[in-house]
Amino acid sequence: MAEHPAYPVGLRLTGRKVVVLGGGQVAQRRLPALIAAGAEVLLVSPAATPSVEAMADTGEITWERRPYREGDLEDAWYALIATSDPEANIRASAEGERHRVWCVRADDADAATAWTPATGHSEGVTVAVLTTNAKGRDPRHTAAVRDAVVEGLRDGTLVAPHYRTRTPGVALVGGGPGDPDLITVRGRRLLAEADVVIADRLGPRDLLAELPPHVEVIDAAKIPYGRFMAQEAINNALIEHAKQGKSVVRLKGGDPYVFGRGMEELHALADAGIPCTVVPGISSSISVPGAAGIPVTHRGVAHEFTVVSGHVAPDDERSLIDWPALARLTGTLVILMGVDKIGRIAETLMAHGKSPETPVALVQEGTTAAQRRVDATLATVAEAVVAEDVKPPAVIVVGEVVAVGRKPLE
Repeated sequence: MAEHPAYPVGLRLTGRKVVVLGGGQVAQRRLPALIAAGAEVLLVSPAATPSVEAMADTGEITWERRPYREGDLEDAWYALIATSDPEANIRASAEGERHRVWCVRADDADAATAWTPATGHSEGVTVAVLTTNAKGRDPRHTAAVRDAVVEGLRDGTLVAPHYRTRTPGVALVGGGPGDPDLITVRGRRLLAEADVVIADRLGPRDLLAELPPHVEVIDAAKIPYGRFMAQEAINNALIEHAKQGKSVVRLKGGDPYVFGRGMEELHALADAGIPCTVVPGISSSISVPGAAGIPVTHRGVAHEFTVVSGHVAPDDERSLIDWPALARLTGTLVILMGVDKIGRIAETLMAHGKSPETPVALVQEGTTAAQRRVDATLATVAEAVVAEDVKPPAVIVVGEVVAVGRKPLE
């Protein structure tokens, strides 16, 4: 007889009789899915594992404490044969054949009339992987394929966008510090489902190359939407595309709310009646120092850290930062967007009591292939920036923790 592939099908078992013969480990693994499917499960077995027994105690299944006997499969729609008695398994399988009941055989898959696929779940979708060749069955391989597909759907590396159930709107997605692997699973999944992506220059640019050809990618730094301030142009672009019924992702570097102006965009969308989802991201203020071997806190060295923006110089009247107060802190100071102002920042900190010998590290392009670290002190950091040609984006760390990673572990 020629070998034919198995025909895949999903059984709707709600309210229908399913018989499970044997109360061991196989039944323990399979019963939860049968219960979730709404089946009326009859377990026939002299004994059962504690977990299976608990299912009977709670009324999720009916348990008859005895061996299999002829007639147990009568009126059943589906059966799982998994006893430790080979003879009973053969007889039960024959009964299933006579009554036209699809039977899975735990002891002999080739003698079964049905196979159980390797299954997994992601966002309301069941992924079922089934070997099509009876002679080449490899359960470990099918399970590995299942795991790869489910994991890909969960983290967005496998693009499977929603169509009917997708809700138009905007997602503010924190893309992390730059390494595409450091975006969150949810962020990557939403990115894979987007119609339009409005991306920051500092976002994980490598992810944009993975988007399908139909996705419109807009550079947030170069939006041609009239004579508006840059942020207003971005807000208008988000609203315009969302009102067209598209799924829009605003891909931002780091976290949307850490110097990302995410709340401004959220308010603009709310005023326009646009639904918005916020997906937090890994902030560069913590991740970049960590990638360069610098802990922002360390026992016995720093018990707190402060994150500030350095894009406005300390002597600028627009500055809202209390630099004298920061100079008095004993913890770690993390400065973002401060490369071109670090000279005046260092002078201000020293003028208000910070030691000129305080260690400073500048980490340029942190977490990317171009990452590099330049070490200095408050007294020398201005010269180091010029001598080493440090360019934005760079995270600046001020404090004794800078030296921790340079010391051998005790």
